[in-house]
Amino acid sequence: MTLSKEQKIDMFWYLLLSRRLDERAWVLHRQGKIAFHISGIGQEAAQIGAVYAIKKGKDWLVPYYRDLAMVLAMGMTPAEFVRSLMGKTDEPTSGARQMPSHFSMRKANILSHSAPVATQSPHAAGIGLAIKLDGGDAVVLTTIGEGSTSQGEWYEAVNFAAIHNLPVIFLVENNHYAISVPQEKQMAVSSAADKACGLGLPGIEVDGTQMFEVYDAVAEAVKNARAGRGPSVIEAKMYRLTPHSSDDDDRSYRTREEVEAFKKKDPLLMMKNLYIEQGLITEEEYEELEEKAKQMVDAAVEEATRAPYPQGKDAATLVYAEEVNNG
Repeated sequence: MTLSKEQKIDMFWYLLLSRRLDERAWVLHRQGKIAFHISGIGQEAAQIGAVYAIKKGKDWLVPYYRDLAMVLAMGMTPAEFVRSLMGKTDEPTSGARQMPSHFSMRKANILSHSAPVATQSPHAAGIGLAIKLDGGDAVVLTTIGEGSTSQGEWYEAVNFAAIHNLPVIFLVENNHYAISVPQEKQMAVSSAADKACGLGLPGIEVDGTQMFEVYDAVAEAVKNARAGRGPSVIEAKMYRLTPHSSDDDDRSYRTREEVEAFKKKDPLLMMKNLYIEQGLITEEEYEELEEKAKQMVDAAVEEATRAPYPQGKDAATLVYAEEVNNG
């Protein structure tokens, strides 16, 4: 599918908005206003490219914890995200019962995931099976970090999807580190995509800093899935520009020189330059988008700050089994 100029500008908007919102979350943590943050800075281009290849309201997204850009593009508002960071009552992921960035939104077909990595992969395969049994043509996009491809759940999910020819796209966001463990100590192969061949699928490798390259690969996988040609494994290579989380000190396992070198390949910077070079936006229009993002993030923080915290009487709601009256 060819992207229109309007779609491309929308993609850049969500790339920029997610970056500024992510950066503000780090500030909120330093200010003591939130307890924890886990970032997707450096991975946003792949996330936006992938999610624009599926259909909102029809297809399913089963994300992992760095996919802020994806869930914003699928319909979550900045205010809803900040409310989840602050653990406010009306945040959409769990009513303040989940960790931050464990995204979920029923109205947008975003399935929640657990903190143990790779557990979302079998759930994605299960959704794919349900779609097939129902005779539908929706697809499932599910994401994971490259470190999590070492987990048994991921292998089982991809194997199950391959055996049953399910409409699932497994996107591996390879940011080079499984917390502190570099890729060469995680796997003997040079690419997580190489693992797909042992499960009967081709592995596709793309540059995760190039939004349109990721879009093209995922769009082709979606086309194949809708046509009944089964699942795909796509690896997008990128770099995590922040520590693993707000609880991590990445100076203990990588050098500042390495990080600074990869900052020169910051996908936001590269996409900004590309958009201006191709005449999609001007410098003035870029500055307008920056101001719009700042105002939206400011408003989101103000709104979330005013929102109420959960009450003690509601602590067990949606946590323990409740009696159901089937009347």
